[in-house]
Amino acid sequence: MSRRSCSMFYRSWSLPIESRSQGLRGLLNYGLSCCVNALLQSFSATWELVDLLEGWNPVDKESVPLYLRKVLLAMQSDQSQPAPHKDFLHCLDRNYIRNNVQQDADEVFLSILNLIQQQMSDKALAQEIQSLYKVTVETYLQCLECKYIETGTSFLLSLPMHIRESHDSLEDCIRFFFELQELRDGDKCYCERCGEKKPSKQGFKLISLPPVLCLHLKRFRNSHGYTRKLHCKVTFPETLNISEILTVEALSEHYAQSDSQYSLCAVIVHSGDAMFGHYTAYLRHKDQSWYHANDSSVRQVSWKEVQNTYGGSLREGTAYMLLYRRTPEGKQQEWSSG
Repeated sequence: MSRRSCSMFYRSWSLPIESRSQGLRGLLNYGLSCCVNALLQSFSATWELVDLLEGWNPVDKESVPLYLRKVLLAMQSDQSQPAPHKDFLHCLDRNYIRNNVQQDADEVFLSILNLIQQQMSDKALAQEIQSLYKVTVETYLQCLECKYIETGTSFLLSLPMHIRESHDSLEDCIRFFFELQELRDGDKCYCERCGEKKPSKQGFKLISLPPVLCLHLKRFRNSHGYTRKLHCKVTFPETLNISEILTVEALSEHYAQSDSQYSLCAVIVHSGDAMFGHYTAYLRHKDQSWYHANDSSVRQVSWKEVQNTYGGSLREGTAYMLLYRRTPEGKQQEWSSG
C-alpha cells in the first residue's frame, strides 16, 4: 500500500480553556505528523487504554509504550496549549516509523500496537492492551468436491473493509468480509483428502469481538502499478449491533458472545488523494459530545458534521478508520446523538 502524505505545520491553538473538556488537547503538526496526531487522538479517546497505561509503573526506557503513556496522560489535562509529543515522534522514528515520511494510518496503528507487544516489559499488561482490539476469527476452507473442512484460529487488530465504488454501507462491508468466497480455476486450494488442488470455499467466521472494534475502510486501491483513492460514499451508523448484521453462517460454532452492541467513538479521516493529503480525527468524548481534532485545533461539532465524512465528494475528507466501543446492553439509545 502506498503512503499517504500529510499537510504541513499548523499553528492554530486548541480550544479556549473555558470551553474545554478534560482529555481534549491538540497536537502540533511537525511537518508530516498529522497521521500520528490523529491516531493519538483516537488512543486518547479510548479511555480503557489510557486507564491501563496510567496504572502501569514502567521500568522501560526509551520505549514506544513508555512515551505513548507520557503523551496520553499529558493529553488528559485541561491545559489549553497543545500536548507535548515530540519525544513520542522521535521514539517512533527510532523504530522505523519515520517522522519525515508520508504514512498510512492503519499501518501505523498496527505498528504501534505491535511495538507495545514487543517492548513493554510487563507482558501481561501488553497482552491486555492487545486484547482491547483483538478480533478472533476462525479460518475456514472447504473442498467443494469431497466436502473436507479445514479450520484454524487467527486474530486481527483491525478488520480490513473492502468497499465498492458505488454507494456502500459499513454493514454491507462487514457482511462481505465474513462471506465465504468460492475459489475456482487458478485460485483453487490444495485439499488434503483429495491430494490435489480442488475448487474450494474459503473465508473467516467470527469467534469473538473485542471491547474496541477497529474497522479499516480500504479506500486506496492499486491497479497496474497506480494507486488511487476511492472517494465513493460509505455510510456508517453511530451505533452498531453485529448480531443484527451477520447471519448464523458467518459465526463460528465457538462463538458465544451475547454482547455485540457498539457505539462509534472515533473516526480517522483522510482528506486529499492517494499521493497527497491530511489526517484528522473525530472523537466522542465521555460527555457524548463529538469533537474534531485537526492537529493543534480541537473544536466541538455535531454528529451531522461527522456524517459528512461518508464520502461521495472530492472536496470533503473521507472516513478511513472507524473505532467502535462495545456498549453495555440498555445504553445504546442513551449513546445515540440522533
